[in-house]
Amino acid sequence: MELYQGILLGILQGITEFLPVSSSGHLVLGQHFFNLTEPMLAFDISVHMGTLAAIVIVFFKDIKEIGISVYKAIYAKSDIKFFLLIITGCIPTAIIGFIIQIWEDVIFSSILLVGFMLIVTGCILWLTRHKQKPMKEQSMDISNFSFKSAFFIGVCQGIAVIPGISRSGATISAGLFAGLDRKMAAKFSFLLSIPAIIGAELLQLIGSLNSLGSVNQPVIMTNITLFGTLSSFITGYIALIILLRIVNNGKLHLFAPYCWVAGIAVIIYDLTSLL
Repeated sequence: MELYQGILLGILQGITEFLPVSSSGHLVLGQHFFNLTEPMLAFDISVHMGTLAAIVIVFFKDIKEIGISVYKAIYAKSDIKFFLLIITGCIPTAIIGFIIQIWEDVIFSSILLVGFMLIVTGCILWLTRHKQKPMKEQSMDISNFSFKSAFFIGVCQGIAVIPGISRSGATISAGLFAGLDRKMAAKFSFLLSIPAIIGAELLQLIGSLNSLGSVNQPVIMTNITLFGTLSSFITGYIALIILLRIVNNGKLHLFAPYCWVAGIAVIIYDLTSLL
């Protein structure tokens, strides 16, 4: 991998991790067009950590409040429902992600699948236009946020492991379908992604090291990984701020046409390449 490729893939990861157009799908396409067939474990983990850092910074106040509530719950009675809602959402995500991982060699190498799943993502986003009507200023009371809804959102996050299905698009849409207001749906979506990203990257690291038997990832990737991570963090932070404004304004469905066009273009490209 060349330095410019690492930077471009980092930018691609940063933008598409949060905008509802599927980061995994775009990374599969980016690696395909760059003809990168060798696994780049250190790079992959690092660019995801870059976007994870963006989430932590944007939602630091919420993360801090959750941590305080958990701490207080150990020594005194305290409301830790939001923390428990996140744990509930993580359960189906972990189970589905583990199952899908069995077919990862096929799933993450097919750009045809990415094309079809982008179209599916577009349809999901388009359906939210009926859930994006102006609402009253007050946000949803956490007491009305059910564990059933958290589980449903977690299921959608698990399915979004498939390249082409946008994680943010699927989980925010699921929250809206479950009756959450726009701000709560977006907040829960990204806070739920923190343990999912950390868990997925740890499993990938452990699995890869076990299969390799030793750490033999190329050290020459250091500079490429650094610049790729920085570019994913910077663009990810900007993309996250933009998406939160878009969701709050009820315009999530506007990404649907892009997903449809991109999906159809990928399908046509893949089919014509076989002729």
